[in-house]
Amino acid sequence: MAGQQFQYDDSGNTFFYFLTSFVGLIVIPATYYLWPRDQNVEQLRLKSLRRVHGRCLWYRLRLTKSQQSVVPTLKKAALLFGWAIFLLLAYKVSKLDREYQEYNPYEVLSLDPGAKLPEIKKQYRVLSLKFHPDRGGDEAMFMRIAKAYAALTNEQSRKNWEIYGNPDGPGATSFGIALPAWIVDQKNSMLVLLVYGLAFMVILPVVVGTWWYRSIRYSGDQILINTTQLFMHFMYKTPNMNMKRLAMVLTAAFEFDPRSNKEATIRPTDNIEVPQLIRELGNINVKKKEPPFCYPYSLKARVLVLSHLARMEVSDELEEDQRFVVKKSPALLQEMINVGCQLTMMANSRGGFHAPRLITIENCMKLTQMIVQGLQEAKSPLLQLPHFEEEHLRYCISKKYKVRSLQDLVSLKDSDRRGMLRFMEEEKYDEVMAVLGSFPHITMDTKLQVLDDEDSSNITAGSIVTVTVTLSRKRMAEVFEKEQEPSPCTGEEAAAASAAGATEEAGDAAKGKAKQVWQNKSKGAKKMAKAKKKKLTKKKATPAPAKSKTANGNVAGTEGAPAAKEDEEELSDKGSESDEGEAAKDSASERDEDSDKQSDTEPDEMAGDDEEEWEALQQSIQRRERALLETKSKVTHASYSLYYPEEKQEWWWLYIADRRDQTLVSMPYHVCTLKDTEEVELKFPAPSKTGNYQYSVILRSDSYLGLDQIKALKLEVHEAKAVLDNHPQWDIPDTEEEDEEQEDSDGIEESDEDEDDDD
Repeated sequence: MAGQQFQYDDSGNTFFYFLTSFVGLIVIPATYYLWPRDQNVEQLRLKSLRRVHGRCLWYRLRLTKSQQSVVPTLKKAALLFGWAIFLLLAYKVSKLDREYQEYNPYEVLSLDPGAKLPEIKKQYRVLSLKFHPDRGGDEAMFMRIAKAYAALTNEQSRKNWEIYGNPDGPGATSFGIALPAWIVDQKNSMLVLLVYGLAFMVILPVVVGTWWYRSIRYSGDQILINTTQLFMHFMYKTPNMNMKRLAMVLTAAFEFDPRSNKEATIRPTDNIEVPQLIRELGNINVKKKEPPFCYPYSLKARVLVLSHLARMEVSDELEEDQRFVVKKSPALLQEMINVGCQLTMMANSRGGFHAPRLITIENCMKLTQMIVQGLQEAKSPLLQLPHFEEEHLRYCISKKYKVRSLQDLVSLKDSDRRGMLRFMEEEKYDEVMAVLGSFPHITMDTKLQVLDDEDSSNITAGSIVTVTVTLSRKRMAEVFEKEQEPSPCTGEEAAAASAAGATEEAGDAAKGKAKQVWQNKSKGAKKMAKAKKKKLTKKKATPAPAKSKTANGNVAGTEGAPAAKEDEEELSDKGSESDEGEAAKDSASERDEDSDKQSDTEPDEMAGDDEEEWEALQQSIQRRERALLETKSKVTHASYSLYYPEEKQEWWWLYIADRRDQTLVSMPYHVCTLKDTEEVELKFPAPSKTGNYQYSVILRSDSYLGLDQIKALKLEVHEAKAVLDNHPQWDIPDTEEEDEEQEDSDGIEESDEDEDDDD
């Protein structure tokens, strides 16, 4: 019976097959993932960004890093060395001799295939005399000759050879273990055991334990767990946190402590340089003894952040530490926002403590903007642009221009803008306009609905409200160019427009520059519009007396109104008798026709509404499924930041808030994939009490100052529908039950009569 045999590879040929396969499984995927991409692509990308981002700190650091980096060269050398080993092993394998050969008795007897029986016997006699052991021949060769002769002369042996390839029948299956023989040699047993023990009992546990110990210290966002607990403690302790307190909590993070993070450093020169910066900055709460704010690492990080916001120059050593602190700060502030949201949800569900105020979470967002741009809280957003200094702002805020924001600067005419920025040279002015044109302009559209409800537009108390926000991003230059383009019109329209423009010139001169699409109306204009609407509604509610023309064609005034009324009454009295008869005749038929038309149109309208709602529901479900399956890149647009040491992508926060109560209505959604358009769904429970509510949909940038948007959201909450205890579908009339009982009784009587007949 066939069996299995395992044996080590004495010759080492099988081991080369295994080694070649193992090296190939490592080299081929490593080349695909680790081979440095074409560096020309990165150089071209940087070259395209040079006109706008050429003065940014991160851009200059990226250029020097790409020139000095040797990592791509080392990767290429390592991969090429791996490929050389792989090709060498493949060549070695191709030259190996095949150990296994098919058994052929004709070859053993040195006969041609198909030799006849007399030839076989004659050749066997000659070879057996030559290799017989009694005559000094080779015993192994003699056994092979006898086996080959039996395979060709014995019917059973010949049959086994033809079927199994072996005269003895099916043999044992042999498996070679791809290890060289010296590994299992008894002489090397102690050395092999020592290597195995060192690899699997010392090195492997140490590596796994080190990785596990480091990984459990960090959260999913690569923030230290101790830092998250620190933020939660201080946000719970002080729900209303101002900007100064927020900076202290931020710089107390354990990421800046050398004992928790090896990247953080404390230098001997800090004892000299940090106090100098403290004196230049002024009051930064140095004497505060509350831990961990009084620790040296926290004080140093706070000084570095505040000096970065003040755009102060520091030494080379401190500049390196400052870059480290500044790069870590946005991620830490995002973690602080997440902690604030968690505490808000806990306070809403459990109660018992005050949730962080809205101003605290918004200060975290604003501090992120300030750190990315390197600006203090009270500074003008215009300082984000290149070549703008503090002394230049007086030209912008003058009575002639009144430019205080980026939108105001864009809304100026070219001639006025150039006149205001006359202190700049032409090259600097062109660079400012290129940077300003690259800034984002976001259009925000909102849609309010209650999904999975019969009436999606009806908001009831306690229902889950879904606000679908569609964000569209354009460059500031594109929006400005569209506004400046004259719309095509005919000659008559142009004449009318010119006449209207002539009449409005005086009003425009008084109002100043024209408002653009992104600028909201002033409060005074809104109040005037509301007052006008109220007057119009009052006028519509009180109808004016009907005016009738006199015989001369003049319109009668209020004095002729009573006479006109009397004439109308007489005419109505005379015509009423004839009208009553006709109305009596036609009323029945008209009512029937109207009722038939209404009954025909109502089902069609209901069916059309149901189909629209069903299609909208299906589209929303498909959109959610696509959003879950597809993974969008978080590389959106490089933000312009003069003093940030790393390339920062444009990301946004979107949330709904009640600004009157200073509370969050929906948790902030971090929009990280807005390249052109993005659709975001914000969900929140409707208030439990009926009435009208005023919320705000707020969009905040994490990279720019002065580009935040706030849109009003009005919510009208109605009474929730009462739950039906007994649905009409399950109400069975009494008559139906009686009919069923009668049918059952009739069936029983008929069966009894049939039995009597059978008897």
